[in-house]
Amino acid sequence: MPPFIHQLEVRFRDCDPMGHANNAVYFTYLEQTRFAHWRELWGFAPRQAPGVILAHAECDFRRPVRYGQRLDIKLTVAEVRRSSFRYEYVITDEEGRTVAEARTVQVMYDYEKERPVPVPDRIRELLMRHAG
Repeated sequence: MPPFIHQLEVRFRDCDPMGHANNAVYFTYLEQTRFAHWRELWGFAPRQAPGVILAHAECDFRRPVRYGQRLDIKLTVAEVRRSSFRYEYVITDEEGRTVAEARTVQVMYDYEKERPVPVPDRIRELLMRHAG
């Protein structure tokens, strides 16, 4: 299945004094993409039970981006486990050049009991349909 693609434009506030998007902002781009994916996939809403927490995030930066550039963040479901799932991302600029590659691990979480819980069957099935 093709990756889920979220598009955005680099905002002025994303840029550091050197004129390019600060490396920490890429994690916000990944977050925006995850939330868009969840909303499309299962209608995710804040305070929905169970919740989802971010357990791990890493990003490899390939080239800088600047204010006004349009980016495609391509998200692929790489793995679904008992209580977690892993995403892989490729961020490209408007010319199709890779600007960053990233990976995140999300955990289904019961906030009341403060512990991980199994990925619900319905969500597992939806994620598996979108696995790369």
